[in-house]
Amino acid sequence: MISVRWIAGLALAAALVGGAEAQTYPARQELSRAELTGTDMEIITSTSEIKPGETLPRHIHHGEEAAYVLEGGTVELPDGKQVPFPTGRAIVNARDVPHAGFKVVGDKPLKLLTVHIVDKGKPLYDAPK
Repeated sequence: MISVRWIAGLALAAALVGGAEAQTYPARQELSRAELTGTDMEIITSTSEIKPGETLPRHIHHGEEAAYVLEGGTVELPDGKQVPFPTGRAIVNARDVPHAGFKVVGDKPLKLLTVHIVDKGKPLYDAPK
């Protein structure tokens, strides 16, 4: 289970990385998109693969994000610390909270299944303010 301290540490490390607007996002394949009944929000389900050497820039979402690690890998934080993301790990990122900002290292890509419940009409990824 992921502790609040671990998530706060990752968020702090992500804050040290440059803005998302100057970087590109790794390969993401959208699987489905549907309106959330009775709201002005939508649910987007995707898979992403971040290959060794690729960076997932620091970013926010205009809603909630849940992620599940399909295939684990190791990420390197801006301070050089390497952190394993094992297969089976579940992650939840809150609305408008900056996260990510790491590089995948080693010889295995990091593969994720993500579910976003976000405001309709806003970008899925946005640079932190």
